[in-house]
Amino acid sequence: MRNCIITLLIVGFVSIWGCQPASQDKQETQRELKVAVAGPFTGNAAAFGEMIKRGAELREKEINDTGGINGMKLDLDFGDDAGTEREAKLVATRFATDRRILAVVGHFNSACSLAGKGIYADNGVVELSPGSTNVSVCEGSDWTFRNLYRDDFQGQFIAKYIKNILTEYQSVGVLFDNDDYGRGLRDAFVAEAEKIELNIVASEAYDRDNTDFKAQLTSIKAKNPDIIFISGLYGQAGLIVKQARESGITAQFFGADGVDSPDFLTIAGPAAEGTYLTTPFTFGGGGEEAARVAEAFETEFGVPPDTWAALTYDAMGMIAEAIEKTYNKDATLAENRKAIRDHLASLDTPEEGYRGITGLTYFDKNGDTVNKPAYVKIVKDGEFTTASQQMLNLE
Repeated sequence: MRNCIITLLIVGFVSIWGCQPASQDKQETQRELKVAVAGPFTGNAAAFGEMIKRGAELREKEINDTGGINGMKLDLDFGDDAGTEREAKLVATRFATDRRILAVVGHFNSACSLAGKGIYADNGVVELSPGSTNVSVCEGSDWTFRNLYRDDFQGQFIAKYIKNILTEYQSVGVLFDNDDYGRGLRDAFVAEAEKIELNIVASEAYDRDNTDFKAQLTSIKAKNPDIIFISGLYGQAGLIVKQARESGITAQFFGADGVDSPDFLTIAGPAAEGTYLTTPFTFGGGGEEAARVAEAFETEFGVPPDTWAALTYDAMGMIAEAIEKTYNKDATLAENRKAIRDHLASLDTPEEGYRGITGLTYFDKNGDTVNKPAYVKIVKDGEFTTASQQMLNLE
């Protein structure tokens, strides 16, 4: 009997003691607000992913250093989609079904945002992309938003910039990545080029895993275009430019925002010199707050921020603002997630829009950003610089 009583006392003590951490965990969870960040942290777009991660981390640090959100700590959860649809679906499923996550910043690649879109919508959680530009990314879902332009705008812009600014170039060859981003941007560019009578003399596709572009370049070289437009990402673009110069091609190169990574300069080497590219944002065209963020970023990480770090920084700010204005600790997860979505959807006029370092962001009925401009950079002395001639509208 004595042994039984001792055993019962020990069991009771352990039970009471064991419940204490669970209670503390619950309280800790209530003091933390969890937001997910999805991007290509490995794979052939990993340079973008690293900047996305750092942009999110800097905004998280600034928020938490100033007291968090309504006194609660912001906590980020990162998910690596490796830039592939398969991994994006796995990441989206993990985030969407995680009972702690309030919203998702991501994905970067258009194919990944499209792959996750239905999963996020089915589970009622916001997907706010700081990088996906394919026309279809936001269409058909109330839960997907982005804070940069679409490829139909970008494609038209590039064609008009060549026609109106780079007037010495009359004929164009096109090299495009055979995925949602590359094809969609190519289509928009070609349609506008034909409309404004910019002569397309060649169009060649390549796969994301390509490293040898001799066949495509030989075909384009035979057509002798004045300028070559690359509709793809920095890794392949760097190899294309390098191999083109090695093969004797002297045409001017123009890349889209997928080329906007310091790794393009490393891969292409001296062949990158003189390349133009579009970008949704340039710190050279930003204001005082953008300069402050650039300085804080470089102090924190030892390298300057790029466009994607800036857009992610703003996306995190938009989500944080939505949580600050709508989060209710007594509401269900589904109710808090919907409140965040409703807040973003309410940013539908310039007056209601979010003012970040990349400019004013507000949305149309699809969740697409309205009226954000494109900028042009050029590689000069081995570095990206803001081109001397800008065209901040399509007129």
